[in-house]
Amino acid sequence: MKFKVLGILACATMALPALAADVTYRADVQPILKAQCDECHGAEAPTLKEFDLAKEKYTKEKSGPRLSTYETLLQLIAYPDSGAFMRRLDDGSGNADKKPGNMYKHLGETDEQRAANLKVLKAWVGEGGWNPNRWMARGDVPAITKEQLDKLKLKY
Repeated sequence: MKFKVLGILACATMALPALAADVTYRADVQPILKAQCDECHGAEAPTLKEFDLAKEKYTKEKSGPRLSTYETLLQLIAYPDSGAFMRRLDDGSGNADKKPGNMYKHLGETDEQRAANLKVLKAWVGEGGWNPNRWMARGDVPAITKEQLDKLKLKY
């Protein structure tokens, strides 16, 4: 019996990386963003550049940069606003102050839903790719490195 349980656990553990490799934007990420973020970051939201030009205006309107396509989302992950997606959606568990990002609360209605959605997003970004670093260092946030960028998976 003990060996049977160990065998099942071993198989499940080996299957987890395979599941993570299968997370795609179209099948897994886009539905989360549509359900949780579309109201403020949908197709009608400003592009990242439009948002940057009038942040105060769009913030008052409760409208953030557009995340309705794969391409617009990648701007907040890799370039030009590296790490913005991760800084805002992170649950804070890896931070010294344990403070979640300002958009984490919007990842779901319950703690369980937020945790599950974050797990999918982290799997999609890739092991070691979930990184809050910016393109250029600013304040306490360092610049992203080539090695960190190389860890991004972001499968379409």
